[in-house]
Amino acid sequence: MIEGQGLSCLEAGSGEEALELLAKSGEVPLVISDIHMPGLDGMQLLQELMQRHPDTAVIMLTAVADVETAVTCMQMGALDYLAKPVIIDEVRARVTKALEKRELTLQNRFYQKHLELRVREQSRRIKEQFVDAVQTLAHALEAKDAYTRGHSKRVSWYAVKTAVVLGWTGDALEELRLGAELHDIGKIGTREAVLNKPGPLTPEEFQHITEHTTLGERILAPLARESPRVLKIVRSHHERLNGSGFPDGLRGDAIPEEAHVVAVADAFDAMTTNRTYRTLRPATEALDELRRCTGTQFDARVVDAFLRAFPDPAKLPVSL
Repeated sequence: MIEGQGLSCLEAGSGEEALELLAKSGEVPLVISDIHMPGLDGMQLLQELMQRHPDTAVIMLTAVADVETAVTCMQMGALDYLAKPVIIDEVRARVTKALEKRELTLQNRFYQKHLELRVREQSRRIKEQFVDAVQTLAHALEAKDAYTRGHSKRVSWYAVKTAVVLGWTGDALEELRLGAELHDIGKIGTREAVLNKPGPLTPEEFQHITEHTTLGERILAPLARESPRVLKIVRSHHERLNGSGFPDGLRGDAIPEEAHVVAVADAFDAMTTNRTYRTLRPATEALDELRRCTGTQFDARVVDAFLRAFPDPAKLPVSL
């Protein structure tokens, strides 16, 4: 009957033989299987088929009294069942229907897969364009101030080297690199008079400058789903272990590790470059300050990793 529909057939005398035949033959679009068989019965065969050949359509042959069992088989993954004695026209109709359903399933999977790939690629391109625009903005911000020029790139370099010592790799390391480079992006909204003030800040001015962390987080909100570490760095790189940092006053383990890393890198670069409010400090003094503030401001593991990443103070600070 099947060959009469222009299809070729393979026959197996048992469930075990069927599995061996399928293993040798490769992809078989349709299997018609009895339920009661010696050795591996139809339900066990169906279970094996679903695991080994999930794209194969299965029709179960059943006696009238076994209809309930056949329904159970459909719940396990069979597409249909035929009640014995079978009617020729019904066999043809059920086989055609099962093959069509299988083809539709495969087509839907193909379209879904390629649609997901296209959406993922589009999302990647949008993210890259956004990041490029924000990086350009960050570099333009630094270019306005001779004292901070190159700061973001140096902080990013220090942070990555430190994170590698801590065992960071892959996407996490790339997110940390980007977050470190963009950690001060929120300063685009800080008044220049405050940024470049040579003397101490008033309480109002200090409050104003602390807002760059939350503003930066808002600017980078489009990265929240794909690159959450970036936003954590931008928001929390001024938090301190003892809770005296900003904007949230986080303590200890509540501070994300990536923020700890960037905090150390940021502090070191700030100390070893000239600023409007003070002159630079030698690298050895800056390293001593990191050690002194370990446990209160900085995480001990991160400071230790920084010192291991840069064991020779004579080669610091870097020039990028």
